[in-house]
Amino acid sequence: MSQYFDMGDQTLWNPSNGASRLFMRQVHVYQAEVGLPSGIGPMKADECQIDPVPFKAFVDALLAWHRRTSHAVMAALAEGFVAAVLVLAERAGIEVNWQPAGFVEGGEFKDVQVPAVPDCSGEAWAAALQRKSRELSRFMAT
Repeated sequence: MSQYFDMGDQTLWNPSNGASRLFMRQVHVYQAEVGLPSGIGPMKADECQIDPVPFKAFVDALLAWHRRTSHAVMAALAEGFVAAVLVLAERAGIEVNWQPAGFVEGGEFKDVQVPAVPDCSGEAWAAALQRKSRELSRFMAT
């Protein structure tokens, strides 16, 4: 069995029920973390509609949250979810904001890891996340 994540008539992802269930649970977790609705609607009859406007805002906020988090465990826990969301955004033709508004390189981070993790540039962070997203995309059937 599988479920469909659609934007209009376009299927962005057709995962197994288990992958879909886990992803939807993570959607709720990260909506709470970033304080925004995801635009990912409820699963009804094995179909879920994604609203592009709130989804773009959610993706941008999620990237900003992830970029500001310098806690190694939190970043590792979030990386797979963020990569999966980026796959959906790319398939939907949504241009994401890789440079969060008000973010200054070397600026203040949240949830700082002790001992500190090596700081990486915004370009290195974005490149690593884009690479992870491209790799994951191969396994996200449409």
